[in-house]
Amino acid sequence: MLLALAAIAGLIVVFLAFVVLTDGAGAGLPAWLTTLGIATAAALWRGRRGTWRARLVPFLPVVVAAALTASVCIPTVPTTRRYPPALPFVATQQWRLATGSQVAVYHYPPANAGTRHPIPFVYLNGGPVRGISELDHRFLQLLARQGYDVYAYEQAGGGRSDLLPMDQYTISRSVHDLAAFVDRLGKGRVDVLGFSSGAVVLTRALADPRVAERLHRAVIAEPGPMDGPTAHITGHKGRPSARGLAPAMTGPRSTRIPRYAAAFGLMRLGLLTPDTGLIGQAEGDNAFTAADLGNDTASGYCARDAHRIPAEDTAQNFSFSPAVSLRVQQTVKDSPSIAPQLAHSRTPAMLMIAECSSQVRQWATAVLANDPAIQRTQYVPRVGHHMWNGLDDNNDRAAAIVTAFLQDEPAPLPNYPTSAEIPAFLRDHK
Repeated sequence: MLLALAAIAGLIVVFLAFVVLTDGAGAGLPAWLTTLGIATAAALWRGRRGTWRARLVPFLPVVVAAALTASVCIPTVPTTRRYPPALPFVATQQWRLATGSQVAVYHYPPANAGTRHPIPFVYLNGGPVRGISELDHRFLQLLARQGYDVYAYEQAGGGRSDLLPMDQYTISRSVHDLAAFVDRLGKGRVDVLGFSSGAVVLTRALADPRVAERLHRAVIAEPGPMDGPTAHITGHKGRPSARGLAPAMTGPRSTRIPRYAAAFGLMRLGLLTPDTGLIGQAEGDNAFTAADLGNDTASGYCARDAHRIPAEDTAQNFSFSPAVSLRVQQTVKDSPSIAPQLAHSRTPAMLMIAECSSQVRQWATAVLANDPAIQRTQYVPRVGHHMWNGLDDNNDRAAAIVTAFLQDEPAPLPNYPTSAEIPAFLRDHK
């Protein structure tokens, strides 16, 4: 029995090795056929001198392993993209941008007739390639109630936006899409709030004068790494997050299905490319669920909030593209430093840092150190990476910080850290 189990495990390892060597070509079928051929030949050789009954014994592990590995080659969700249904509280528009991207756009007109702000407000969500959560939509509605003309769009490949060929997903494409979106909006310069990977897009836009000229003010909230050198920094993070403390997320997980466990796991390890032939982009998007994010969601909240993390989204609206997100992140890691270009930025900017941030602190301080146009930094207490999260008064506090900067009013919090205080900040806030 132990020998049979070892043989089955060995054949599974051989199959996965062939999947990696072929980058999952043909949905894994060539790897499966090759493994089956080798296993069959080995079984024939082992039973070549026995009775006919004895000759069948070596085939038992082959049959079991063939059945198990075949499940990696068979899709269990549609292989063409299933887009989330329309939201009941806001219309979804489809805009074709000059870059060729077709993106889903949401508009919240100013609801307060007495305080309407003339500069349009654009939100860039995180992901990198993810649908805008209902939690974020509620925050955008709050800003609209305060008189802001709010626009948000899901980046190509995310949410209700159309897919692109995998090789077209790059951080540079995301920046060019932002410029094209502002041009398509046609209302002059805009204020932009970029969160997490959206803050990376915004930071890189500030480093490109051709894009920066379209921006009026920029709010960089909890940024990821802005370029290759920054991406390779390992350092301090914020106060403890709820990662590992919060109850496990409930709901279906694609990673409990052998096909998607293998595909997403090998991609995350860098053993399969985002453009792998094992599963297509659309199939991967359809399969991935909120529960598959696991502790990543909990890492956006403070440890003190571990047992009251809000539902960020509904199952119907949730959308995340794991392959495309890895592809975009890799283009950031492969990019040269943008610090020399960012040093010439003139767009007024504000940096927001969370107390319990799960981000490497130097990702934020690199922006602070290299962008001379950052006018204020707001270190926000009692919140994690997802700063507007519907808990307590966190949405109101975040909105107050953002709107004070956009209106050039006194900041609700001290201007901290300044660029001169970065060393002390890294030492004291970890």
